Amino acid sequence: MKPRILQYGRLMPSLEKQLVEHFDVHRLIDEADPQAYVAAHGAEFKGLATAGFADVALMDALPNVRVISSFGVGVDRIDIAGALKRGIQVGNTPDVLNDCVADLAMGLVIDVSRGMGAAERHLRRGDWINGPYLLTRRVSGKRMGIVGLGRIGRTIARRASGFDMEMAYHNRRPVADAGMRYEPSLHELARWADYLVVIVPGGDSTRHLIDASVLDALGPDGYLVNVARGTVVDEPALVRALTEKRIAGAALDVFYNEPHVPAELMVMENVVLMPHIASGTVETRAAMAQRVFDNLQSFFATGQVVSPVTQQ
Repeated sequence: MKPRILQYGRLMPSLEKQLVEHFDVHRLIDEADPQAYVAAHGAEFKGLATAGFADVALMDALPNVRVISSFGVGVDRIDIAGALKRGIQVGNTPDVLNDCVADLAMGLVIDVSRGMGAAERHLRRGDWINGPYLLTRRVSGKRMGIVGLGRIGRTIARRASGFDMEMAYHNRRPVADAGMRYEPSLHELARWADYLVVIVPGGDSTRHLIDASVLDALGPDGYLVNVARGTVVDEPALVRALTEKRIAGAALDVFYNEPHVPAELMVMENVVLMPHIASGTVETRAAMAQRVFDNLQSFFATGQVVSPVTQQ
């Protein structure tokens, strides 16, 4: 018999098709009363395929689930400690999205500095006829501070090295063979950097890590680039810093209350806004979908997922 899998949330159609071909899948979104369905049938399921969510209440309602496979690298909306305590393996999709997230991060650095989006709007409005676009800032040779030197952070650093940028990073602890200076103080890193690029995991431990004091350290010539999670940045503090010109600009792919974006940010020409698309390429999303499937298939064949998550 095929293992019975509960699907929580929508997944890519190709992934849903692949799951149905190999497992006995039930989509919770098809239920008029999902909570009642899980209460009545939760014990039937051996695995959970999810778009990044699994809290204690859901796990309690699925007492026989032994594997959770999540679409995405972020696990801040999955109770990892609760899962591990229950003997549930959790798999996510690391590595396969490193390049595309790093590409977008570097693109955001360039855009917020050179005003590419704003300059295009200037041209499309017909304003070029009235005069040239304002001068922008050079990227090459500047200082990049990376907050979170994990897999993606290292990949961003390789991109930045092609622009002859000087780099330093901040982590909870130094990274072996990082190839750049470790700065134990986030505030000192921000004070030093021209660009503060944030790529740490979400969750309670990093909530509002980038607060008003960090933005003040970044200063009126510094740019914030966030490709991590919206919760990492104190969004009202960022709006105030931009409004009061206490930082030069920001480039954001993530927001605190997605898909809702503060109205103040929407009208700022020195802010680049993206609708959480860092991993949003055909190639990367296909690879992520395959990893979700591989995690489930591997678990039911060997008892181990391909990409285990061991801590939040």
